[in-house]
Amino acid sequence: MQLPNKKTSVLVLLVVIVVAFGATAAGYYAFQSDADTNDAAVSQETNNGQSEEGSEVEMEDEDAATGTIIKTGDSEFGSILFDSENQAIYIWEVEKSETAECYGSCAVAWPPVLTEGAPIASGDVNGELLGTTERSDGTTQVTYNGHPLYYYAHEEPGEVECHNVSTHGGLWWVIHPNGVRAE
Repeated sequence: MQLPNKKTSVLVLLVVIVVAFGATAAGYYAFQSDADTNDAAVSQETNNGQSEEGSEVEMEDEDAATGTIIKTGDSEFGSILFDSENQAIYIWEVEKSETAECYGSCAVAWPPVLTEGAPIASGDVNGELLGTTERSDGTTQVTYNGHPLYYYAHEEPGEVECHNVSTHGGLWWVIHPNGVRAE
């Protein structure tokens, strides 16, 4: 067996280094190319909430985690609005706009539907009709079709006892998903 000379050993070593470096460089560039492609895709998807194809991309909404859920449910008055705990929701005939007027003893009997984020539509609730209004104490009250929303303080979940009842100077009504009060 003949031992390789010094020149051959150095040449073999250089070939091994070049091959190893080439493979490493090729792997790095392939990885970097994939990362750049993914970054571009993510950037394109988050730009205006649209992907390259123009389809909607679900965006994380910080308010969604804290927003009050408004849903629909069946009652003797048809489909009406409830909260996530199945409490019936009412509007007050006295309020002709989004401005809340039920305070003091009125708000004790008829607590406002409050939220700490954007309200969330569920069931047949029309999300375009959901809104908010600021109360005089700085809390945020949910509105629907331009009317502040309330509960009746003495109802259990699922009960609808106070539709078309007059207290605090006006009638209270449950509301249908189309934004119109029940008859």
